[in-house]
Amino acid sequence: MDYTYRTKGTCSREISFELDGDRVKNVHFVGGCDGNLKAVAKLVEGMTVEQIEAMLRGNTCGPRPTSCADQLAIAVQEAYKKEQAEK
Repeated sequence: MDYTYRTKGTCSREISFELDGDRVKNVHFVGGCDGNLKAVAKLVEGMTVEQIEAMLRGNTCGPRPTSCADQLAIAVQEAYKKEQAEK
């Protein structure tokens, strides 16, 4: 299933991705640090929601209480919970 998440408190404005069960694929960020976010997207390709949350949740960017990576962890967790609730 395809998802789009509007980020909060980061330079990136949006994250799109696919969920295949609990696996995350095709992550794309709109805005933000292009090179870094392309790298993040490649690194998390095929990882589970749990793995992404364990690795990225709580990462901050400068003085901000969140980061694009943290927002990705939040986004995939919300999407996964939504899918599970619909079953």
